[in-house]
Amino acid sequence: MLRGRLPVTHMSSTIAPVKPSGTAGPKEVELVLVKEQNGVQFTSSALVSPSGQTHPSGEERETWGKKIDFLLSVIGFAVDLANVWRFPYLCYKNGGGAFLVPYLFFMVIAGMPLFYMELALGQYNREGAAGVWKICPLFKGVGFTVILISLYVGFYYNVIIAWALFYLFSSFSGELPWIHCNNTWNSPNCSDLNSTLLNDTYKTTPALEYFERGVLHLHESSGIDDLGLPRWQLTSCLAVVIVVLYFSLWKGVKTSGKVVWITATMPYVVLTVLLLRGVTLPGAIDGIKAYLSVDFLRLCDAQVWIEAATQICFSLGVGFGVLIAFSSYNKFSNNCYRDAIITSSINSLTSFFSGFVIFSFLGYMSHKHNVALDKVATDGPGLVFIIYPEAIATLPGSSVWAVIFFIMLLTLGIDSAMGGMESVITGLIDEFKFLHKHRELFTLFIVVSTFLISLSCVTNGGIYVFTLLDHFAAGTSILFGVLIEAIGIAWFYGVDRFSDDIQEMIGQRPGLYWRLCWKFVSPCFLLFMVVVSFATFNPPKYGSYYFPTWATMVGWCLSISSMIMVPLYAFYKFCSLPGSFCDVSISYSAICINMCFISTASMLQWSFAVRIFP
Repeated sequence: MLRGRLPVTHMSSTIAPVKPSGTAGPKEVELVLVKEQNGVQFTSSALVSPSGQTHPSGEERETWGKKIDFLLSVIGFAVDLANVWRFPYLCYKNGGGAFLVPYLFFMVIAGMPLFYMELALGQYNREGAAGVWKICPLFKGVGFTVILISLYVGFYYNVIIAWALFYLFSSFSGELPWIHCNNTWNSPNCSDLNSTLLNDTYKTTPALEYFERGVLHLHESSGIDDLGLPRWQLTSCLAVVIVVLYFSLWKGVKTSGKVVWITATMPYVVLTVLLLRGVTLPGAIDGIKAYLSVDFLRLCDAQVWIEAATQICFSLGVGFGVLIAFSSYNKFSNNCYRDAIITSSINSLTSFFSGFVIFSFLGYMSHKHNVALDKVATDGPGLVFIIYPEAIATLPGSSVWAVIFFIMLLTLGIDSAMGGMESVITGLIDEFKFLHKHRELFTLFIVVSTFLISLSCVTNGGIYVFTLLDHFAAGTSILFGVLIEAIGIAWFYGVDRFSDDIQEMIGQRPGLYWRLCWKFVSPCFLLFMVVVSFATFNPPKYGSYYFPTWATMVGWCLSISSMIMVPLYAFYKFCSLPGSFCDVSISYSAICINMCFISTASMLQWSFAVRIFP
């Protein structure tokens, strides 16, 4: 064991490796013909940065076939099912148009800065979620945290796509199966008397019974401790989803970049078609007015701000490692700043646009049943698998509209699932280099493993497993992961160094606004969100079923299993350093104090510069 104090320079390589000064990446010699006179050519030469995909380290890496492949992949991942079933309902519930005030506020101070940070982080370091932390090895655990979260989400997210596929197959019929109560799965409580049904708590709709009894077979399970065997129909649909995912990912971004041309653009076509149909329905305008009605008094409610902040955190997809993985395949000189602004804006605009589609049909349902809008307005899977199919079933040519709608759900889900899987695959392949030569086999291993675990969600009681995973897999843990990521970049690697990296890529340094957000605003915002998520925790439940204590404990173990990677890896890093624990701790403390002093001095310089040079 070494005696004496460990040199600070040794420890600093663990916190944030020192980047040699003057490294501006490889250069090429450019010869320019100035003029030609009497057969003699006069030229000038200059050193220029290469326009290809080479990193300053000299590493080569696969890149997207076209820039649009990357943009569509990011948009396809960020724009998912939650944009359709979550944002419109939150907007309606929290003051209509007034909800846009906290939503846009948090979008500007936290959503866009974090989105920009992840794109730049992945593009500069050209590795997955774990490998990028070579810039600050102490925080590498957060890379494994986000990889695990993406893996956990895949266990149940693929099941939603399987449900949509099941509904799509069922839509190819002369009469949709969720219209009447004369099916084998219907109970005596099922009623076609829709005009009075919504006010009768003892009756159920055909659409509700089709989802819970015809698709899920929930009535054959008494709870999460009575799952039963996987249903072969849903298992087959899940297998089709897994096959599609595998052949979309097995060759890397060269194949997935082509798939998103369909999966990322199709939802916009379908949403537009549904909107054109929806606004012609009776009651549609009333639904849209309710969606946009402004109630500024709701802004006095703290819960409205909390829900806006939560929506921003989850809708943009930061913290899953997907943005890092996708941007790592960009060319080194790609303008990631412009990409961040474009893609995050499109995501928010899509959420807002989908609200017109959803509430035009909800207004129609409210008018048809002669009930208040809040009786039919809901969020989550119930909106897209119960309420919306019921509305479609009342239209002329209902089977055609049902096919169109569920194709949209499929495309929304597939590219988001592809993003999550790519995060896991890229993150692990970049961390364990020997897997590079076996990407096809490793991808097969990941998707098959996901399929096997997902089988628990397609049993009779599978909806209980689904609800438990949805509640714990990416809740507090994803907020914690992004918080540690923001702290690692801003306070340990350093905003100045990070800004230098961005300038090296795109030729311009991030402005004061972005640096202030990365340094102070975003970490404080995320810390607030982590505290709120703990303070407002509610045990999971499905309908009237409350999960037993042991199931909640299993859920917390799942959540902690990803978060614990941060301290575990940091502890491992401490133990693997030469010197005693006291030596390492003293050096580490000295570095933290030094970095805080430098950061404070930098902020004072920025403020002074702003005052002198406004």
